[in-house]
Amino acid sequence: MQPLPFRQRGFTLLEVMLVLVLMGLAVSYVVYNAVGSSYAEDLEKQTKRFQVVVDMASDFAVLNQQELGLRVDEKKNLYLFMLLGEDDKWLPLEEDKLFASHQLPDQFKVELELEDLPWIEEDSLFDQGIFDEQLSFDEDRPDIGEEEEKRLPPPQILLLSSGEITPFSLSFIYEPEFSTEDPVYFRVNAIDTPPLERLGPLDSL
Repeated sequence: MQPLPFRQRGFTLLEVMLVLVLMGLAVSYVVYNAVGSSYAEDLEKQTKRFQVVVDMASDFAVLNQQELGLRVDEKKNLYLFMLLGEDDKWLPLEEDKLFASHQLPDQFKVELELEDLPWIEEDSLFDQGIFDEQLSFDEDRPDIGEEEEKRLPPPQILLLSSGEITPFSLSFIYEPEFSTEDPVYFRVNAIDTPPLERLGPLDSL
């Protein structure tokens, strides 16, 4: 009596589908974590860049005995450095590309706080209203001739030649709208003089 021939058993359709589903879940998990980690790392890089550049701008102001300003535009998601000229007009600081206007990626946003900061003292120079945000800027001023450039909105933050800086807190935010990812927050604080303080990642603001 000859033995029955060995029959190699193949995978059923159900087994193949199950394997494909598991592979899809595994790939989704890897991609999800990679993307989430990338956004968090990118936000941290943006925060570090801001911290370093502001510290360098403060050193520039002291070494060159010039008054600098920093303007944060929350709507446009950018910040830029400015120089107070001899005629008390704020001009873009263009001596170094490092201080040029810098815009954050669309998935991030920034929020600037200037008031009710816990470290502001009552006798602070910046708490006395000496520096008005409307300094050298008048929204109702008519333009005289096409060649005259419109004045830039003034900075909210001053970096003085004395080394002092306007106290502020700037939050860097990543809050995904159409994702199950957790939000990520960083914060940079200016107490009175640089270097700035960097906090994060934070679970909330």
